[in-house]
Amino acid sequence: MKSILSWVVPILIGLAIALLVRSYLFEIVRVDGTSMEPNLVNNERVFVLKQEKIKHLSVIVFDAYGADPQATPGTEYVKRVIGMPGDKISYKNGNLYVNNKLVPQKFISAHERTTGTEIGAEATDWNLASVAKARGWGNKPEKVPAGEYFVLGDHRTVSNDSRYWGFVKKSEVMGVVKVPFWGSTAAKKNVNDRTSDY
Repeated sequence: MKSILSWVVPILIGLAIALLVRSYLFEIVRVDGTSMEPNLVNNERVFVLKQEKIKHLSVIVFDAYGADPQATPGTEYVKRVIGMPGDKISYKNGNLYVNNKLVPQKFISAHERTTGTEIGAEATDWNLASVAKARGWGNKPEKVPAGEYFVLGDHRTVSNDSRYWGFVKKSEVMGVVKVPFWGSTAAKKNVNDRTSDY
């Protein structure tokens, strides 16, 4: 009995530590789909830091089941935070603005900044109220509500994001994405380091 306990106890302790790390610190997730290309590609593995502060241009993982009406339970999306609580979002003349401040979008191509951003909103110029009306969500929101975020994919032409279904609740956010050391230099810069651009 003593010899069994000598190897069972360390295994149980190790499992408990792993569970705590996964629940409260970080975990590794797999990107599924093309909505964050070219910065994150299908099947890429990334870290999700659960204690990291969410900022403008952070890339996050969240439970899509509460946000996207077509998402099934257990579906998680990876998107970039454009609007924080209280922000006014608008898109004019090919430029994205938050609180009337131009959002630098060096992390995506000119095509995705312009045509790609217009596609989901069904308009060349839009704001939160007009995109909500065009897509049938929300009650003419002027600002991002408290405790919620407005998110977009980097591959805007194909991304199913806040333009289509509205805001992401803070309570549904798993954490902030970080590209690990083995990821490409461009991906690390465009995912890990863009919050300082805003």
